[in-house]
Parts: sequence; structure tokens; C-alpha cells
Amino acid sequence: MQNIHTMFISDVHLGTPDCQAQLLSKALTELAPKKLYLVGDIIDLAAMRKKAVLPQDQQLLLGQFWQMAREGCEIIYIPGNHDAPLRKVCGLKLGKLQIRRKAIHKTRDGRRFLVSHGDEFDGHVRIHPFMLRLGDHAHQLLLWLNRCYNKVRQWLNLPYRSLAAMIKQRFSSAQRYIQNFQDAACIEARRQSLDGYIGGHIHQAGFSHRQGALYCNDGDWVEHCTALVETNSGKLQLLQWPSMKVLGEPSAPLPFASERVNS
Repeated sequence: MQNIHTMFISDVHLGTPDCQAQLLSKALTELAPKKLYLVGDIIDLAAMRKKAVLPQDQQLLLGQFWQMAREGCEIIYIPGNHDAPLRKVCGLKLGKLQIRRKAIHKTRDGRRFLVSHGDEFDGHVRIHPFMLRLGDHAHQLLLWLNRCYNKVRQWLNLPYRSLAAMIKQRFSSAQRYIQNFQDAACIEARRQSLDGYIGGHIHQAGFSHRQGALYCNDGDWVEHCTALVETNSGKLQLLQWPSMKVLGEPSAPLPFASERVNS
């Protein structure tokens, strides 16, 4: 594993039983990034309004974030739709920790990416708002089934498998939503003359070249336990825990946005 400069994580959903706090804590310790983007839905304030749950491992993870900032790691927190109340304090800086609505990240090799949670593109994916709300409730049910399914697999000494991901891959409507989401994100990145987009929200990690830009999604920490990382040389990779396996890297890079404009 090459030295990691920047790490992007999203959809941790602290405050819910689906949160994989211990695995994420281990990942942060192993990689020790110099810069960390918390790309939304880190604390699930929406769920905590109904039932406030924050077990010890999740409390320790929050403490770890704060300790990393105190030790010099630059942390940029971009609230998502589940921690949207924190958007009211965007612009706040506490030492190395800052809260922002979105960011422009410049990689070590000079590329520039729009970074946001991604829920702002929900209105661009041609799905009725009622269906979006229904999908959110259905996803919560899938996560509950996922916990039950993997408890049985653990009892049978079988490795973890995301039931929710297996089901979503079999529905063409879910795949259309993902493709429309990717297009909307990359169109916005190109509108700002950027090289690509980095976000979360849809719990579907991956890379793709769309609309003349590089789309990167860091996944989640409730189903897949994935993170997007940038090495000291500027290479982007998707990693998955607990194996710390490299899930993928972008295919041949596009010319930088500035090169495309000048060509």
C-alpha cells in the first residue's frame, strides 16, 4: 500500500445500528491520511431524532476524528441530507476541522474535482420525489435485512456479503437512477471547468468517465465499507475493508480540464 495523502469517506451513519465504526476506525489508523474529507451523512441526525443511539465504538470514532485534527490532519466535513442541520454552520473552522457545503479538491498531479455529498442531484435524476422517499424507506428495510442475513452468515462462518447491493444490482430502475445521478454530477463538474466529481450518497462505489469528466464515488460504511483514497503521487483508488483490497482504479485518465479548453 502506497502512502496515502487524502482519504474520502461518506455515509458512515453514526447513530444507527448499521454503522461500521470499528472497521472505519481501523482504516483511519492504518492509512493515517494527511487530509480527510467527510463527504456527508457522517452523523445520521435524521435517525437520531427518532431514537438517539450512539454506542461506545461510535463515540470513540467521533473522538478519533477530533484527535486526528488536533494532530495535524486537515478535515473537511461536507454535510449530507442525513446530517443536513450542520449545513447551517457551514464556514465554521475549529483548528484543522472545517465544515463546508462543498469543496474543490486539487489532486497531487494537478487535477481538480468538485466534492459534495450528492443529494443535490436527486432532483435531476427524473424520479418523482415520492419515489425518492419510498426508496429511502425501502433502503432502511434492506439494511435491516442485511444485518439479519449477515448474522446468519457469521453463524455459518461465511464471509460478509451485502444483501442490499445484490438486490439493487438486479433492478434496472436502480441502475438507471445511478447512471442519471452520475451524469448530473459530471455535468455540474464540467460546468465549473473541473476534471471530475467526488461524492457519496448512493452507496455505490465506483469510477466512470461520463460527460467528459471522471466520476468517483467513495461508497459507504454501512454496507460496503469502502473509501476513496489519493496516494502521494495523485493516483486514485477505491479500497474496501476489512481486507483493504483495492476494488478499482480509474481507467486511462482524461486530459485535464484546462488542456481540453486550450486544445
